[in-house]
Amino acid sequence: MSGSPAVVMRLVASAFSVAERAGEIVRKVLHSGELGIVEKTGANDLQTLADRLAQQSICASLARRFPKVTIIGEEDLPSEEVSEDLIESGQSEEILQKTCPVELSGITEEELVVWVDPLDGTKEYTEASQLLLTDAKDSPQLLSKAFWLLDNVTVLIGIAHAGRAIAGVINQPFFNYQLGPGAHLGRTLWGMPGLGAFGFQLQEAPGDRRVVTTTRSHSNKVVTDCVEAMEPHQVVRVGGAGNKIIQLIEGRATAYVFASPGCKKWDTCAPEAILHAVGGKLTDMHNRPYRYHADVKHMNSTGVLATLRHHEDYASRVPASVLQALKCD
Repeated sequence: MSGSPAVVMRLVASAFSVAERAGEIVRKVLHSGELGIVEKTGANDLQTLADRLAQQSICASLARRFPKVTIIGEEDLPSEEVSEDLIESGQSEEILQKTCPVELSGITEEELVVWVDPLDGTKEYTEASQLLLTDAKDSPQLLSKAFWLLDNVTVLIGIAHAGRAIAGVINQPFFNYQLGPGAHLGRTLWGMPGLGAFGFQLQEAPGDRRVVTTTRSHSNKVVTDCVEAMEPHQVVRVGGAGNKIIQLIEGRATAYVFASPGCKKWDTCAPEAILHAVGGKLTDMHNRPYRYHADVKHMNSTGVLATLRHHEDYASRVPASVLQALKCD
C-alpha cells in the first residue's frame, strides 16, 4: 500500500477498536452487578454506569487521536479527566488495508462528525441484568429471556460528512450468548457506502413476505397504526435502533418502522451507513433523508423508516394520519 491511509479510513479503523473496547466495558459492568442506574427523563429513559464509561472511552479515545473531529455523544456527562485505562489506542489493520472510496479520500478531520451511542438498548440491558441477578438463576426459560434481551444491546459509532452518514460501526457485546459458557462473546460490524459492509453475512428475508421490526417498549397509537398499515405478515418487536437494522441485513425483517420522534441522530447514523453500504435505505416517515451536520437538532422528530429493498413501496403505505402526526419541520 502506498502512502498513508485517508483520514476517514484511519477514523473508521480507530472506531472499530474503540467500539470493541466499549463492548468489553458493557460486559464488565453487567458482570459486576453494579449498574449504577439513573433516570434521565423517566423510567423508559435510563442511563447506567456502562453508558457513562463506554461513552468516556469512545469519545476520549477518538478525540486523542483525531482532535479536530467533532464528536457528539448521547450522554450528557460532566467534563472531567478520563482514566487512562479507558483509552483505546488500537486501530483495525484490516480496515487500514482497505482502499478508501475516491470521493471520501480527501476529507479532513475538521469536516467529520462522529455520532456516539455508547449503549443502544439500555432498557433491555437493565432488564436482563435484573433477571440474571434474581429470577433467572433457577429458570432456564428466564435465563434464555435474559440472554435474548442482551442480544438487543449495541454500541454505535457513526461517522458523517457534509450531513451524510458515510461510515458506521456497530458492536454487539453479547453476540454468541447462545453458545453457552466459555463462548467468545461479541462481534463488530462496520460499513461504508461505496466500499461495502463487513462482520456479518448479508441475507434477505423472503421477498413475498412483509416482516416489520419495530419498538418493543416505546409504542403508541401512531406507531401501531403505521405498523398495521404496512399489512405485515409478521411483526418483530425488539429493542435498539442498531439491533433493528441488524434484523434487516440478516434477513429477519424487511422493514424497520418507527412512527415516533423517539430516535436520535446517534441512534441512526452508524446503522444508516451500514444499511446504505449494502444497498438499503433509511429515511423519515415522509421519505426524506436525515442529515448529520454538527449543528442539527438531535431528535429524529419525524420517525424512522428503513428497508433493505422496496423502500418506496413501504413509504407509500404510511397513512396520511401518521404523516400529519409527524409533521415536517
